[in-house]
Amino acid sequence: YAGTDTTLPINFAGFDVSAAKTEFEAAHKSQFGFIYHNKEIIIESLSVEAMDNRDPGALEPNFEAIAHAAIAAETRSIFTDGAWHEAAVYHREQIIPGAIMNGPALLIEPNQTIVIEPGWRAEITNRNHVLIKRVEVKARHKALGTNADPILLEVFNNLFMSIAEQMGVTLQNTAHSVNVKERLDFSCAIFDADGQLVANAPHMPVHLGSMDRSVETIIRLNPNMKRGDVFCLNAPYNGGTHLPDITAVTPVFSTLLPSPRSSRGEGAQRADEGQLPNPSSGPSSGLSGHLLPVKNGEKEEGGEPRILFYVASRGHHADVGGKAPGSMTPRATTVDEEGILIDNFHLVENGEFREDALLEVLTNHPWPVRNVGQNIADLRAQVAANEKGVHELRKMVAHFSLPVVQAYMNHVQDNAEESVRRVIDTLKDCACDYETDTGQVIRLKITVDKVAREATVNFTGTSPVMANNFNAPEPVTRAAVLYVFRLMVENPIPMNAGCLKPINIIIPEGCMLKPAYPAAVVAGNVETSQHVTNCLLEALGALTNAQGTMNNLTYGNAKYQNYETICSGAPAGIMNSGRMFAGAHGVHTHMTNTRLTDPEIVELRFPIRIEEFSIREGSGGKGKYPGGDGTRRAMTFLEDMDCAILASHRKRSPRGLAGGGDGEMGKTEVRRLDGTLELLGHVDQTVVRAGETVIVTTPTPGGYLAE
Repeated sequence: YAGTDTTLPINFAGFDVSAAKTEFEAAHKSQFGFIYHNKEIIIESLSVEAMDNRDPGALEPNFEAIAHAAIAAETRSIFTDGAWHEAAVYHREQIIPGAIMNGPALLIEPNQTIVIEPGWRAEITNRNHVLIKRVEVKARHKALGTNADPILLEVFNNLFMSIAEQMGVTLQNTAHSVNVKERLDFSCAIFDADGQLVANAPHMPVHLGSMDRSVETIIRLNPNMKRGDVFCLNAPYNGGTHLPDITAVTPVFSTLLPSPRSSRGEGAQRADEGQLPNPSSGPSSGLSGHLLPVKNGEKEEGGEPRILFYVASRGHHADVGGKAPGSMTPRATTVDEEGILIDNFHLVENGEFREDALLEVLTNHPWPVRNVGQNIADLRAQVAANEKGVHELRKMVAHFSLPVVQAYMNHVQDNAEESVRRVIDTLKDCACDYETDTGQVIRLKITVDKVAREATVNFTGTSPVMANNFNAPEPVTRAAVLYVFRLMVENPIPMNAGCLKPINIIIPEGCMLKPAYPAAVVAGNVETSQHVTNCLLEALGALTNAQGTMNNLTYGNAKYQNYETICSGAPAGIMNSGRMFAGAHGVHTHMTNTRLTDPEIVELRFPIRIEEFSIREGSGGKGKYPGGDGTRRAMTFLEDMDCAILASHRKRSPRGLAGGGDGEMGKTEVRRLDGTLELLGHVDQTVVRAGETVIVTTPTPGGYLAE
């Protein structure tokens, strides 16, 4: 589609453009859940394939194959399907076409051994190929239960995360903005019926730990959701984080199944165990088919379907209005100056994308969005990502049954809770004060209750809200706490609501970590979240300070808008197991997990030339285990643009631990047309003329352990 970067390969037989359009729309709806009715279709490329019509077996031997039982050389005991079996052993060089070998058996070749399990048969074809077939129906020994099984727990951990990952791939493929498509500044997750986070893909920690607050808000404000509904919000005081992060939430409904039973035999899944139709056979809109079954005969209030799960996606939009392009102005003192505030907007109703109403929301503002088409395209991509999650949950329920899926949604949270309690068992009381470039201080005290196996994370004493935008909504701090304690677990478990059950978080009203409307908050999500994370890890003695900033660089004019976070090195530290390590060079850390936009993409999409992007060797904090090295990025603008920097650690260095050295402070400079270098403040806004260069030198993490 025009305005997107998503290509789909289709058949162009007969060069029939009308047929090709129909096939493209069918492929798009199948993959992304919707089609556009008002966008041009662009033919990106044409390829021609030549086929060899000769017999594909002409170059292979064709032996006379007379069926016969192969003669075993010996027998060996093998363990399969929970029991020992006597298996016949065959050597491949002694077997001729037509030979038949029934399992259990081993077929030994020069470079591999083929295991033929009970109930299977191997045949040697007339072309000397090994063909293996199942010849006995596999008996189902017992139904899959709802009690926690260690192996299935790991299976479901990965299945739930896989669904979120597939949602993310769909979002990336369908989005338009560089910010979502290239930098991957988005997150996807699935939630239970109460809005509790079940699992997520490894996307943005600051998003994932706070998205459940958005889902809870949507649940609270929309008690009468219907099939085909999607809602969105970005309100920082009502479940959101900062205005550029817009969250789309889709409820996943049940529906009663017809009563006739399946006649597929003893081992087949019964209809009342949650069988579903193929998702691809759903309603043509692709948005109204959010149907999942409950057990046959289960009563539902009023006879209406009920909500079983939620799926959600959050994307950082390149511009949501406000006083400066990119919606990250450092000069804002109220949230309205930062952009459009969306509080519980009905994005899709009865399967119809409400584009006209959305257009009104995004443009009816003193400082409207600057590229409304891009915002709408990215929100459509978020709807498509959610639809992918709905389809995958359908398939999971069809395979395992609804009671099993719901049970394991609870089990994975219980497992995460116990994993965090084991971490708490190893901790002791600790505290930390973390000073910021704004003069505000984050004060933290962690108290451990060994008997209850709980920890209290107390931010009492933290500086109050100030007239800047470093105020962080409560979900941001909560996300940082969730991330840190999940990090301390070290084992590969999903980050979910269970991680927070053993942790009590105290955030005083009116402090910079719990602002109220109309306080500005845009830097709270990107900067203060990093400060809280550094403060927690320093108090726990686990990691040195990371760079403590995302180096948020926004730039744009009426035509172009973009936002970048610029990486530094990773901190050094020590794991719970006692293993110490140095920091990696030039990577995003902690609450951000985006890519940095490739120079080729920046130069293709914007009037900018990347002069330099380099790792500054030896810049990390010194120590036996040094901090990772930082970076330097120089960008020359080819058109006049507004440019803003929101950053930290320009006035104090990130701290080392255990005698390790501190890292270096960062800086942002503009090389003007006359060759002079202008040093910008840690939060600053300027106009960059065509031919001028912005240079960002990142702060670097501290080192661990004195040399």
